[in-house]
Amino acid sequence: MPKSLAEWLDYIERQHLRNIELGLDRVRDVATRMGLQRPARRVITVGGTNGKGSTVAFIEAIARAQGWRVGAYTSPHLLAYNERVHIDGHDVGDAPLVDAFAAVEAARGDIALTYFEYGTLAALWLFERSGLDLAVLEVGLGGRLDAVNLIDADVAVVTTVDLDHMDWLGADREAIGREKAGIARASRPLVIGDDDPPSSVLGHAYAIGASAIRAGCDFFFEPLGDARWQWREVGFDLELPLPRLAAPAQLRNAACAIAALRALDADIDDAAFAHGIAQVRLPGRLQRVRRGEVEIIIDVAHNPQAARELAAWCGQVPASGRTLGVFAALGDKDAAGIVDAMAAAVDAWYLGGLDGPRGLAVVDFAARLQATAAAHGEKFATVEGALDAALAQARAGDRVLVFGSFHTAGAALRALQAPV
Repeated sequence: MPKSLAEWLDYIERQHLRNIELGLDRVRDVATRMGLQRPARRVITVGGTNGKGSTVAFIEAIARAQGWRVGAYTSPHLLAYNERVHIDGHDVGDAPLVDAFAAVEAARGDIALTYFEYGTLAALWLFERSGLDLAVLEVGLGGRLDAVNLIDADVAVVTTVDLDHMDWLGADREAIGREKAGIARASRPLVIGDDDPPSSVLGHAYAIGASAIRAGCDFFFEPLGDARWQWREVGFDLELPLPRLAAPAQLRNAACAIAALRALDADIDDAAFAHGIAQVRLPGRLQRVRRGEVEIIIDVAHNPQAARELAAWCGQVPASGRTLGVFAALGDKDAAGIVDAMAAAVDAWYLGGLDGPRGLAVVDFAARLQATAAAHGEKFATVEGALDAALAQARAGDRVLVFGSFHTAGAALRALQAPV
């Protein structure tokens, strides 16, 4: 059997014929064999199209500021698999992950599990043994049939619903919303971050008797000036520092996090909300790196909705010079829609290829963009090559913007961490 974490990750990648296989029967059977029950005293599940990872990070930070012992499970990772499993504010080490994968392997028998299912069961196994006050679980894809939905959460969150993973979730917001809302539970709160959610989300909540808590209806948030903002519901309000995370959408993500913790009906001090909101940092979310007089911005925006948010930020914080876009996306993403959303914000395009089962060689990637503003972008076999070229052509005051995928952001971060 594998011994190191790298060997285990290579092994589990080869245990299922498909990269994605939705459904709960197999993962539930293995969880039963492992004796998994509750990962923590309280559980919050976070789904949605965008903003999931940030919302998880806000919930985790606030709860830890209150003195709770917290586990957080997120995906994908940027640089190291360990990022996916957080316990008490730290990435889990290699040795505990190896033990957890061995426990999954010992229980699964002849049941084939996907990479994500292996990881989800391993995280739940680790959480259950860690004496947690709260587990925060990010849904991987969709909701209803995602492995995370194995757990009956005390509070569910659907951050946003937009077009992504349409081959798996449906062709429009109504179909996708129906899948996302599948993480809700009867008689338990469902926090909804969209001001105008698909009717399928509300319809499912009402049908099962979940208590819908809606942004713009049941809780409200607005900036106050002087780097402050307000969160309020009937009979309760908070005045808070702005998040360090810079994108306009981060205020909504923070507001959803507060609503989810309020829905737990647990005692949380106002100071814990303020401290948690102010402390959150996440790599790959408008992450800034400087190379001389050139600013590099790295963002994981990987669908049109996220790209629109990124473009909005670019409009609010313009570069003094040009914006050079380093762009690479997975083959199952709406790359043309991302380019259309970013077209006004990018002056020159540098396209890169991505490896892996969902990746595209740059020639095939560029062929999908012939009708977009990126049609005449320079082509490079890798993200690193595209980034090098953009930096070589950047002048003082220019901005290099790297986006399109977690894989794109991770590749750029690895390249920039290398000796210069």
